[in-house]
Amino acid sequence: MPDPTVLEVYRREVTPELYRDVRELYKKHSIAEDARDLEGLMSTLTPECVYELVQTGHRWEGHDGARRFYTELLTAFPDIVFSLTDIVIGPQGVCEEADVSATHVAPWLGIEPTGELVEWKVVIWFPWDPEDRLFRGERVYVSGIDLPPAPASAFSGHGLPAY
Repeated sequence: MPDPTVLEVYRREVTPELYRDVRELYKKHSIAEDARDLEGLMSTLTPECVYELVQTGHRWEGHDGARRFYTELLTAFPDIVFSLTDIVIGPQGVCEEADVSATHVAPWLGIEPTGELVEWKVVIWFPWDPEDRLFRGERVYVSGIDLPPAPASAFSGHGLPAY
């Protein structure tokens, strides 16, 4: 399914059943992430999901890309903890804010490990796909940690990430 327009997303009706479904899928996703259960995570995502670090342009596409994202992240930060500080759930998806802490033990995004505890903040947007009733991935916004830009090959010819 192509990305819906903002107006289409805005006009989605909320019902108690839809709210429950989005909330339950988010809980399933979070539990799978905490358990390091990659297949459980994939079961919450559309096949064409996209993971994106918005500020840098890094992208991982499809289930294979999502698996790479999690494998790379959890290898670099095996003790990563997301401490939820805020959340919004609706027919458009879920938006969460969290404090993150983790020990950097392996390379990530070309950053060599320091072996030190690192702390940063994230806002993560999980867009809801109403047809598949799954998340279309995650758009991650980070603060408090320096990340390198994605290689130029990760961008489309327009200077923006390819969608």
